[in-house]
Amino acid sequence: MNEGDIYRACAAIMVFRLSDDGNRELLLLHKPRKSDDWQIPQGGVEEGETVEQAALRELQEEASVAAEILGKSEIVYQYDFPESFRRERPDNVCGQRVQFVFALLKEGENVQVDEFEIDGHSWILPEQLNAYIDREEYLKILNDLLQEAEQYL
Repeated sequence: MNEGDIYRACAAIMVFRLSDDGNRELLLLHKPRKSDDWQIPQGGVEEGETVEQAALRELQEEASVAAEILGKSEIVYQYDFPESFRRERPDNVCGQRVQFVFALLKEGENVQVDEFEIDGHSWILPEQLNAYIDREEYLKILNDLLQEAEQYL
């Protein structure tokens, strides 16, 4: 990290729904890239937004659905961008600081992705997470979040 470097504020949202058979499912979105292609909806927090507002906006932009916020996590995930990525950036953003919220899909909502930034989605059972997430650090955080989410569901 160099003097003047900053971490971009990011909001991520764990969206749950009840399936027809009564199981609780988690929304994952698929990005068209070689690795780390499955993730929960997330994106940057814009000036003047709360983490909750940013999370709901990103969910709408990426999946075209609305949800009800259930709570905000105490977990914060901060990481540095790889040097190769930083060289492409015209700013002093060195990484991201991700805050998480929990939400329940609103009744009647159906996911629709833009087929460009997001090219697919899946509703999974929480115990299926490791079949989708490869990066150990991210998988651990998501599993910790799933445990924390229990108090809201």
